[in-house]
Amino acid sequence: MHESSVTTALPLQNRHILIGVTGGIAAYKTCELVRRLQDQGATVQVVMTEAATRFVTTTTFQALSGRPVYTSAWESAYQSAPPNAMPHIDLTREADLIVVAPASADFIARLANGQCDDLLTTLCSAREIPLLIAPAMNRQMWMNPANQRQVNLLRDDGIEILGPGSGPQACGEVGDGRMLEPDQLLALIQAYCERPTMAQINATPNIRGVLEGRHVLITAGPTFEPIDPVRGITNRSSGKMGFAIAKAARDAGAIVTLVAGPVHLPTPEGVRRIDVMTALEMQDTVITALTHQQQDLFIAVAAVADWRPALSAAGKLKKESGADLQSLDWIENPDILASVAARPNPPYCVGFAAETGTIDDLRQLLPAKRIRKNIPLIVGNIGPDTFGADDNALLLNDDHGFEPIDRAAKSDLAKALIYRIAKRLAG
Repeated sequence: MHESSVTTALPLQNRHILIGVTGGIAAYKTCELVRRLQDQGATVQVVMTEAATRFVTTTTFQALSGRPVYTSAWESAYQSAPPNAMPHIDLTREADLIVVAPASADFIARLANGQCDDLLTTLCSAREIPLLIAPAMNRQMWMNPANQRQVNLLRDDGIEILGPGSGPQACGEVGDGRMLEPDQLLALIQAYCERPTMAQINATPNIRGVLEGRHVLITAGPTFEPIDPVRGITNRSSGKMGFAIAKAARDAGAIVTLVAGPVHLPTPEGVRRIDVMTALEMQDTVITALTHQQQDLFIAVAAVADWRPALSAAGKLKKESGADLQSLDWIENPDILASVAARPNPPYCVGFAAETGTIDDLRQLLPAKRIRKNIPLIVGNIGPDTFGADDNALLLNDDHGFEPIDRAAKSDLAKALIYRIAKRLAG
């Protein structure tokens, strides 16, 4: 045994994890995951669909977990079967977390639409604990629009999506859809269990009414600057943080306008959304919104491209024609946040800065950027650590100094941030 395992508390120590297994060749990886979880001090209860038993036997998982494996809500032959014949209730009440790995396209669709036609979907629907799923399927199945809609529904319902990975698949094709490897899943499960609660990040448990009647304008997502009809420059911003802030502001009672770059995210209920593509379109839309209605608060979350081509070609630039992308002329895009802050009687302006490096680097960069843009509050984060992710860590900077908010779900961070902004608006 390594010394660190004696002196350091394991994040999964004494956790009871319910593992769901659906039909897919990746089920063999789940055998290793079960073993790894137990190495970390967790106990594991396995629930399999009928299709899953075609790939790995119940005997295998029973031997690995040391517990009877459940496959049906109607079976009563288990030594540890609940006396009330309600395993879909009792199993989840005994667990701290559910992880479904692999999660097939069929399971994802049934879960997203509330179908409870087997034990696994029923207990997932009846749970009071977090649910994480690790998709595993052919690359075309993963990218199928219907499947992507179901995955997005699960995300909207607060279900954590682990992966998928990309690479060679059992069918012989290569692409997205592979279930993550056991060590990757273990790391993500550990990170989830270590995620701070709202109380731990000292955030308000209730933001209702803190922005009641306030007009709030928010930008979110990337911009896309076309080079020609098929190419352009953009960045990795997913828009998730901006959309979470829009929802939190609406929950706080604000009248919210969301100016969104090219992202595929559902509009938060009660939020007015305006879609744009380029930085110039975003600037024009923001100015128009400010002109039509005085805004109390402007939160610039969008990752606006710093540069755009001076001219966008009418047709595709082809190598055969001698076109040289390196010779393109570039123009600096407007600083939307700074221009809003410079307006007469501006709203309270909050900027976002996605940087590389470390938190110490953020502490060096944020004050100068805040002063340069002439805004009262700036929020920094490490871009590569958060692009596309469902969690983040923030560092706030104003005239009084710095305030970190530890890594948490973006929905929770949005509430914490809105609460802090509301206190500043209230003086």
